[in-house]
Amino acid sequence: MLIDLRSDTVTRPTPGMKEAMFSAQIGDDVFGEDPTVNALEEKIAQLFGMEAALFCPSGTMTNQIAIRLHTGPQREVICHQHSHIYLYEGGGIMANSLASVKLLDGNLGKIDATQIATSINPDDVHAPETALVSLENTMNKGGGSIYTLDEIKPIHALCREKGIKLHLDGARLFNALVETGERPSDWGAQFDTISICLSKGLGCPIGSVLLGSKADIKRARKVRKVFGGGMRQAGFLAAAGIYALDHQVDRLKEDHARARALGKMLEALPIVSDVFPVATNIVIARLEGISPESLMKKLAEHDIKSVKFGADLVRFVTHHDFGDDQLEAFGKRIIKM
Repeated sequence: MLIDLRSDTVTRPTPGMKEAMFSAQIGDDVFGEDPTVNALEEKIAQLFGMEAALFCPSGTMTNQIAIRLHTGPQREVICHQHSHIYLYEGGGIMANSLASVKLLDGNLGKIDATQIATSINPDDVHAPETALVSLENTMNKGGGSIYTLDEIKPIHALCREKGIKLHLDGARLFNALVETGERPSDWGAQFDTISICLSKGLGCPIGSVLLGSKADIKRARKVRKVFGGGMRQAGFLAAAGIYALDHQVDRLKEDHARARALGKMLEALPIVSDVFPVATNIVIARLEGISPESLMKKLAEHDIKSVKFGADLVRFVTHHDFGDDQLEAFGKRIIKM
C-alpha cells in the first residue's frame, strides 16, 4: 500500500466525479460557449456573493492574473514572507506584473492590519505605490493555519481606507470554512479577488477559479489569454468542479481529523522536536538529529511519500485518497523505522 502524503494535489477523481465528467455538456470556452464552464463560474460566484468568476488551469495562474489586475510597474504587493505567491510561483510577481514585493513576518504565516498599516509606502517619489495586499487561507507554510473573519475585517477596512486592493489566495479556503463554519459569501464581501483551487482537497484533476467583479473578470479573461490559459472544451474539467462543490466539501473534515491523528503519531517519534499546530489537513514536523532528506529516504523505504519543507522540516498533507487504513498503516510503519 503506497501512502502518498506529498500534497492533496495527488488525489484522483472519485467514480461519481468521473461520471459527471464523462456526461458533461461541452463547447468552446474561449468563445464563451462551454455551458458547463459557464455553470461552474456562475455557481461559485454566487456561492461567494461575488459578481463573476473565471475558470483557469491552475491556482498559480489565478493568483498571477489577480496580481496583474491590481498592480504593475512601480507598484508593490504586501504579503507574508512565506506566501505561495512569493515562494512557489516562479517569480511571477516580477515576471508577469513587473511589481515590487514587501515581505512581512507573522505567526504561522499570518499577518495583521497593524503590520500592514506600518508597511504601506508614503506618497513619495522614492517608493513604489502600495497597490495590493495578498493573504493566504489556509496558510501552507503555516501548517494549514486559518485566518478567521474577525482577523480579516480590520485588514479589509484598512485597504478600503487607503485605496489598496485586497486579494486572497484561497487555494484551501474550503478547508478553513468547514472548520470555522463561516459562510463563503461573508468572505466574498471582504476581497476584491479570490483564487479557489479545485484540484487540492476538493479532489478535481485540474482547475482553479478566480472570483471578482464583472469588470475585473472581463480584464482577467484577456490576461488569461496572454498567459496561454484559454481552454477549449473545458467542460469536462469544469464538471469535476461542480461535482466537488456539491459532494466533496463537507468531507474535508475527515482529512483534518486524520491529520490531527497523524500529527500525534509524529510527535511521539524521538526524531521529531515539535509539530506545528494542526488546524486543517497539513502537518509539518520539525526534526532533530536527522535531516529531512534522510527521513524522507527512510519513509520511502516503507512506501510513504512526503516533502521537505525547510532546513529541518518535513510536510505531510492528508486528502480523500488517504483513509483510515492508510492512517493505521502509517502509524505501524513509522514505529518500525
